[in-house]
Amino acid sequence: MNLQDTPRGNRLHIGFYGRRNAGKSSLINLVTGQQAALVSSHAGTTTDPVIKSMELLPLGPIAVIDTAGLDDSGELGELRVSRSMQMMDRTDLALLVISAEETEDISLEKKWLEEFKKRKIPVIGVLNQIDKIDPGMVENILSELDSKLGVPFTAVSANQRNYRAELLSAIVKNAPMDFESTTLVGDIFEEGAAVVLVAPQDIQAPKGRLILPQVQVIRDVLDNGGLALTVTLGRLQQLLDSLKDPPGLVITDSQIFPQVNAMLPANVPLTSFSIVMARNKGDLATFVRGARAIRDLKESDKILVAETCTHAPLEEDIGREKIPKWLRERVGEGLRVDISAGLDFPENIGEYSLILHCGGCMFTRKQLMSRLIMADAENVPITNYGVAIAEINGMLERVISVFPEFR
Repeated sequence: MNLQDTPRGNRLHIGFYGRRNAGKSSLINLVTGQQAALVSSHAGTTTDPVIKSMELLPLGPIAVIDTAGLDDSGELGELRVSRSMQMMDRTDLALLVISAEETEDISLEKKWLEEFKKRKIPVIGVLNQIDKIDPGMVENILSELDSKLGVPFTAVSANQRNYRAELLSAIVKNAPMDFESTTLVGDIFEEGAAVVLVAPQDIQAPKGRLILPQVQVIRDVLDNGGLALTVTLGRLQQLLDSLKDPPGLVITDSQIFPQVNAMLPANVPLTSFSIVMARNKGDLATFVRGARAIRDLKESDKILVAETCTHAPLEEDIGREKIPKWLRERVGEGLRVDISAGLDFPENIGEYSLILHCGGCMFTRKQLMSRLIMADAENVPITNYGVAIAEINGMLERVISVFPEFR
């Protein structure tokens, strides 16, 4: 199964609405990075609404709704507008597109905005075709539109790719709350299965407590009808020997992948807490591609370690100490490593050959996805601690194969 197999009902449906020749189709092509919609200078090229399922990295599986012009006229035009309105009921996030050359009369946009509000559909205003007006006018127009319509606006030129990251960030920021995944691991084991959680008590998880991802996974296993069996590495073999049947899934701390893997039959699914969080909070396919970029690292490269929490540096810290040490052992001691923590994220990420990101347990999915978008805009590979450790240990394919999209 791959991301194209995701049922439409489980996809984020993004609807593009606006007048004829507002540039909706060009905007769709900008967002998707492909010729997903037919573009023409002739008004009314898009007739009946079209829904196209696709994978939009780093957002994952989505459905794009391309609608006819809201100002279509005549008997047939009114029918097209009616069908576009019906598409509202299938829209999770609406992009209301306005041409920068046509902002004096927005009465039609106000009417449609009221319809979106009735249905409680989040709306992003897009001022398109700004390349056709004086650049000095853009801010004034945005201010007026914000005042009159009361929705967040972003200004773009659909034929210039550098606006793509800004638009994707707006989509992530304004996506509905249920854009967040509803389960961590509930879709990768069968109800009633034993799920073994190997939770070592190291310096970052002192005696008496578990780290947040471990607690969240335990809760998710219970909520999805699994048997959550938590054990430390030293007792893992004892637990495995006591089970009548092999576990349906084993989730471990990434740092002990080799030790845990050595105890398991090859047919027992294995992954890590960090990889589970990478899938839930970001886009696992993006992180996997980033991990594979480790194979091309050179001693002269510079990498960024990004953490979402702001804890004081600890001895043998996984992100600041261990992973950089393993990478230097692989590519050379000259490898440069910079650290960012909390909400800080460098503006110069284009200077890096790789970004190593923590699990993001202190971030919402929207926050983490925004970072993936920024990395994509600069063509910088980005990966997650657990995914990187799997690659370093030669186990990447083993630990991602538990997820349906990689089978």
